[in-house]
Amino acid sequence: MEKKIALIPGDGIGPDIVHEGTRVLDAVAAKFGHKFTYETVLAGGAAIDKFGEPLPQASLDTCLKADSVLLGAVGGPKWDNVPGNLRPEKALLGLRGGMKVYANLRPALMFKQLSAACPLKDEIVGTGLDILIVRELTGGIYFGERGRNAENTEAWDTERYSKPEIERILRLGFESAQKRQKKLCVVDKANILESSRMWREVAESIKDDYKDVELSFMYVDNAAMQLVRNPRQFDVIATSNMFGDILSDEASQITGSIGMLASASLGDGTGPGLYEPIHGSAPDIAGKDIANPLATILSCAMLLRYDFGMEEEARCIENAVEKVLDEGWRTGDIAGSSIDEVKAAGKLVGTKKMGDLVIQMIG
Repeated sequence: MEKKIALIPGDGIGPDIVHEGTRVLDAVAAKFGHKFTYETVLAGGAAIDKFGEPLPQASLDTCLKADSVLLGAVGGPKWDNVPGNLRPEKALLGLRGGMKVYANLRPALMFKQLSAACPLKDEIVGTGLDILIVRELTGGIYFGERGRNAENTEAWDTERYSKPEIERILRLGFESAQKRQKKLCVVDKANILESSRMWREVAESIKDDYKDVELSFMYVDNAAMQLVRNPRQFDVIATSNMFGDILSDEASQITGSIGMLASASLGDGTGPGLYEPIHGSAPDIAGKDIANPLATILSCAMLLRYDFGMEEEARCIENAVEKVLDEGWRTGDIAGSSIDEVKAAGKLVGTKKMGDLVIQMIG
């Protein structure tokens, strides 16, 4: 099977980790008899430097014509002082809106091999954490009306949602829960926000279509606390754009391994999805063969699963990563307090070597 993948290396360590992701994809293609072709496009700071804008139309057009899109990372202090409409992060909003990928699936998975890096007590995390956050991605306050008054003494941002926007996220949340532990928690601020009350109304209106899923609701402030106090109570969380942005970052930190976490941004299935690691561009270590490529490699597994329907191939990558961790191989960011022991054992590796190890395990 031949598939075309658009690559957006982006900024900082983006080119380093995307390169390893494509090497792993090629190893999978060779093993299973597929063919993946790639076209690299510019977005983020790299596009600002060359074209004067964070997302050229040509880059978006290339992504829309592809079967899937793999993104590294965008941004960095180099562009901190550019006008707001030209910040590298605008490329992300432009990609999500232009590609119509309205749902972000972000697993917060604590790998058992890295449990020592979790900041929570053992009695809280137990044998591990496995939470899926389904975040609405193209609506809400990030895309709502905003502005300032003529005197520049007031500013506003508007949270606005339609029932169809909410329903498509909640249905994805229910469907995801059906494949997991059959529990869905809708996180909102319904005691204050009218838009949140609509989230609850829509959830109640469709819950009978998913009678095997236990539905619950939680205010966002309580959810933020519960993620630290008792994270194992959660299976799937569905929530709005801003709440999902905040909670998914919190959830990633309690796993203790932000360099291991992948994400998928999906639409209605008629166009490509957008896949990326959740960590930043880390420009201070770019090009130094230090960055952890595993989050990008695991994003490639999600790409195969959701865009190409290649479940066996996706599991092959995930199993390979598990085997590498089982054997004690670590990049510096996941070695944690054991870094001296890892180094003494000769198991501290860089970006390229970690890619080599995963490919070796794929076989």
